[in-house]
Order: sequence, then C-alpha cells, then structure tokens
Amino acid sequence: MNRDEISLASLSYQGMIRELLKNWWMIVLAALSMWLLVSGIGKLLYVPQYSVSATLAVSAEGENNTYTSLTMANQMATVIKEIFESDALVSLVKEDVGTTSPASVSCTQVSETNLLVITVSSENPQDAYQFMNSALKHYDDVSDYVFSNAELRVLQEPSVPTAPANVPMLWNYRYFIGLAGGVMMAGMIILLYCFRHTVKTSKSAVKLLDGKIRGIIPFEKKKGNKSVIQSKSSLLITSSTVSMNFAEANRRMASRVQGHLDRKQQKILLNVSVAENEGKSTIVSNLALALAEKNKKVLLVDGDLKKPALYKIFDNEILDFNPIEVLLNKKMRVQDAIIENSRYHFWELFLYHPVQNATKVMDSTVLKKLFTELQDNYDYIIIDCSPTTVATDAEVWMEVADSCMITVREDWSDIRTINDTVDLIWQSGCDFAGFVLNSFREDKMMDRHNYNYNYGYSAYGHRINQESR
Repeated sequence: MNRDEISLASLSYQGMIRELLKNWWMIVLAALSMWLLVSGIGKLLYVPQYSVSATLAVSAEGENNTYTSLTMANQMATVIKEIFESDALVSLVKEDVGTTSPASVSCTQVSETNLLVITVSSENPQDAYQFMNSALKHYDDVSDYVFSNAELRVLQEPSVPTAPANVPMLWNYRYFIGLAGGVMMAGMIILLYCFRHTVKTSKSAVKLLDGKIRGIIPFEKKKGNKSVIQSKSSLLITSSTVSMNFAEANRRMASRVQGHLDRKQQKILLNVSVAENEGKSTIVSNLALALAEKNKKVLLVDGDLKKPALYKIFDNEILDFNPIEVLLNKKMRVQDAIIENSRYHFWELFLYHPVQNATKVMDSTVLKKLFTELQDNYDYIIIDCSPTTVATDAEVWMEVADSCMITVREDWSDIRTINDTVDLIWQSGCDFAGFVLNSFREDKMMDRHNYNYNYGYSAYGHRINQESR
C-alpha cells in the first residue's frame, strides 16, 4: 500500500466523532452564520405587504331563501376578484382617493355560508385601507353590469393594518439553511480529518511508518489527587492514579526496547518526537522507571535545551543551575552533577532552565567523550531531547546515542515528516529502534481480545514478540 493512499482501514471512526466534538463550536458558528446571512438577505430583499380585509354577506334582492344566497355567494366568489381589479373600478378609486391599484385582491367564500372575505394587499397600509373603502363604496357602480340582482352587506368594516401580512420569503428557509450550513461544516471537518496525513490508528501506523512499532501507549486522562504525592500533571507507571492498562502498556514497551538494545549490545538510547506535546518526556520517564523496576542501573538525561521537562514530571526541586550544562563546561565533577533519585531508584542528569548558549553546550565531540565514560557505569542511558522540527539538538544527540526511537502521538504529526526523521536517524549513523505510539484510543472490543499484545495484526505482532524475547 502506498503511504500516501487513504483507506477506510487507516481511519478511526471514534476519531471522527472526537474531531466533531472538539470542533463543535465551528459547526454551531457555521449554522449561525448561515442563519444570519439568509436572514440578512431576506430582510434586504423584503417588500412588505399590508392586507386589509372585509367580510361581506351576499343575498339576492327580494329573496330570503338561504339556498339562493349560498348559490349566489358561490357564483360571486369566482367573479368578484375580477370586479375589484377591473379598470372601471380602479378608475373610480383613483378619482375618489387618488391611489394606485393595489398589489393584489383576493376573494374567498366562507365554507357553507353566504359570506365572502375580500382581502386587498398593498405595499402601503394607508393605500390598502383607502382602496378597500373606496372600492366598497363604488362597487355597486360596476357590479350592476354583472350581478344586477345581488346585494352586498358589509359585516366587518376594514381597518388600517399595523403590521405587514407577509414575512421575507427566505425567512421560511433560514432554519433549514442554517442546519445545512452546520452539516456542511461537519462534513468539511470530517474530510480534513480523513485527508490529514497523520497516524490515526495503530493498524495504519504499521502500514505507513518506516519502522517497527515497539509499543502502543493508550490515552490516559490526567487525574488530580491531592492525597498522592505525585504531581497531577505526571502520568507515571508508579502513580496510583494511572490505570493498569496504561502502566502495563508502558512496561511492555520497555521490555521490547530493552530487548532491542540488548540484542545489539547498546546502552545509550535517544528518544525524539517530530513536534511538541507528543509525550516523549513521559515516555522516557516511564521507560526509565520500568527498567529500574528490573533492578537495572539507569541514567535519565534531559537533553531538551529549549524546554526541559523531566524535572517537572518528577517534581524535583528547581536548582539555580543546569547540572549537565555546568558539567560540559567542566565546572563540576561528574559525581556531583549526577543525582541519584532514591525514590524511583534511577540516576538523573537534568536541565532546569533553557540553555542560552546551546551551540557551546552541544559540542558532539565533548558529548561523545562524556557519554562514552558514563556508559561504563550504567546499564542504560536514556536521553530526552527537543523535537526535530523545533531545534537541531536532536541531530547532535544522534551522534552520541547508540540507538534512537521516535514517539508518535495519535493524529498529531505529518507521516511524511516522521518518515523523514527516520531517514535522518539512519543518515547520522545511529541505529533506529522503532516507534512508540502514544495516547492512542484503541477500540474497547479490540482491547478485550488482547489488542495491545498483537496490535491488531497477528503476523507483525508475532514478529515483535519473537524479537523482544
């Protein structure tokens, strides 16, 4: 499968739902914008129509028969409109009040009665009222030519309308169009999610990433618990606030990484990410803790000169200086710069402040010499560094490390940039240990079928398990 190809198997339907929920405000904004737009256009094109109505009773002269009156009313309903719109009646109205012909005249019969309702509509309420009164006054002068024996009595006098009888035409559709705007925005969000070239599922990671998957770390929501000493921002496997699934996934990842390093007799591991906030610092922290649980002597190094974070994860007291920086400047002895963390049983060489003169510190020759000496004292040295798209520090650390792995967060970084980073690692002469997929929300049904063990692809998972032994 071409890595630029998009398939349904590489998409997460749960991810689509989360994307919609995350961008709900855009959907609401699109619906509201369309509603306002249609309302504005409808108002702009709106021509108000004022209606005046009068109720007339129809009867035949000299007749008291109800059936005759009903028959005559039915006949007049089909003709009276033409009489009101006739040139003869309009001429009489003009002579009387000087108004023009109304926009429309309608005549309807009240069902099973001899009542007629005459409605006159005009853009001006006064014109409609005056036309109705004048037309009723001069009606007999015109109607005698058609109904010579018909008699009309006004039962309900017309009055001047106070509000338009019609609404803007588009206003009847503004709710539908607003809903359509929201649906279109939702569709655009889904399309952007589908065509965003990121890793959305662990299955797609196997097909699209140029390397082996060493672990899938499930998404874990941060929990605050004041009774726990652990910082609420830390997701460490030693914390009682994390789930067993999260802790075990990190331990399995550590076992596979350890197996890779041991097979190749390597000690120094560099962990990088393409972009910020992919969780690489938490990954190396849990990797160090998992190895320490196996009674391995681990040195954890914070090599992120831009935004050091390891001291925050372990709630260390902030020092006024950077031990690693002072050590590289030969102003401190190694044994004084490296601190043993008695609580977690590993050794740490941290940064506590951004390094101002990074070029001076990142001397590959000095770093190589230092870490060549350090590796004799530790089973593993794990280094955290800046994202590759943020700084070039990672390239220097690649020259120091024996192996490098990449942390990839779900739906975060561009796959092409991730694979370019893999090429950069190989070009530096550093071994590539593989990928750790972080904050992945896997389907619960898959979890119940040991999805975390075989990653949903049995052959590849079997090969990983064989290699990690």
